[in-house]
Amino acid sequence: MKPRTKLIHGGKPIDPHTGAVSVPIYQVSTYKQDSVGVHKGYEYSRTGNPTRHALEVLIADLEEGTAGFAFASGMAAIHAVFGLLRSGDHILITDDVYGGTYRIATKVLERLGIESTFVDTTDYGELAAALRPNTKALFVETPTNPLLKVSDIAELAQWSKAAGLLLIVDNTFGTPYWQTPITLGADIVVHSATKYLGGHSDVVAGLAVVKGGELAERLHFIQNATGGVLGPQDSWLLIRGLKTLGLRMEAHEHNARKLASYLDGHPEVVGAVYYPGLECHPQHELALRQARGFGGIISFDVGSEARAAALLGRLKYFTLAESLGAVESLISVPAKMTHASIPKERREALGITDGLVRISVGIEDAEDLLNDLEQALKFEEL
Repeated sequence: MKPRTKLIHGGKPIDPHTGAVSVPIYQVSTYKQDSVGVHKGYEYSRTGNPTRHALEVLIADLEEGTAGFAFASGMAAIHAVFGLLRSGDHILITDDVYGGTYRIATKVLERLGIESTFVDTTDYGELAAALRPNTKALFVETPTNPLLKVSDIAELAQWSKAAGLLLIVDNTFGTPYWQTPITLGADIVVHSATKYLGGHSDVVAGLAVVKGGELAERLHFIQNATGGVLGPQDSWLLIRGLKTLGLRMEAHEHNARKLASYLDGHPEVVGAVYYPGLECHPQHELALRQARGFGGIISFDVGSEARAAALLGRLKYFTLAESLGAVESLISVPAKMTHASIPKERREALGITDGLVRISVGIEDAEDLLNDLEQALKFEEL
């Protein structure tokens, strides 16, 4: 099946009991058993729910993995995956990573005796230098949030396998419509499904997909034991959102390419525009090989916190908000919002300055978005 067709016909799109073409919302907590331990596949909705199961089968199909798991948020999914580690283990994590991932690694895992080292996963020398005897996993975000760095998943998979590490890839920005890390050698894929997969700013969810039955059993045990599962209403919303993922991702990218080209070299933009679709992006060729598209996130620096505030105050069609990947265009200042949990000195070392702006390009008319940016980028002396 082609990607667009798989979004509609992948997984189990038809309810086997009624023939309903939209998976029903099984708003139920428990299930009648014919006798002790004899049931129709479901006994308690923390362990399994038919609506959630339909979503989990669908995401496993889309990511070409063995099994999928749905959680109450993206961070719940990441936390469950980190639960595969144990005290005394060490994990390598992409340096330019979402603030919530940085927070859980430094404030939660560290308390449990699991150490983390943040490395540039495009630099194999830095990776090799950070490797320890107790390193058990490599967690890669690609493209990264918010600087859009692209790591070579296939090469990292070979490196991880040689080192005996699990390779975990956060595919939130890429989505399975544009890239499928498991086919490139990753062991686990995670998503903040709140973003592109849901796509309408109306659901908070997380997904994980694993390769192999042994990993599937281990992660299902953690999901059931810790209980941070996605409810049936939100599972249904996510299934519905996924049906239009292909159409939306193509529209996001169409608009993002135009906006990135406009911003590239703009006199009010300081330094580079961060977007893998630009030929000047340092990993542009890799992005072309590795993925089928470049996505809809662009970051750029306007030089100062004051100028960023002025820009935000003038825009009409970009909503100042956390999150990304929705049909409406969203804008944020990562240093003050999504990445505020990262210490200032570390943010600045990475290039996440107070003047860095990240836009999640929506599916509005591109001309309206361009005109809005043009009028907002006319700064007076501040």
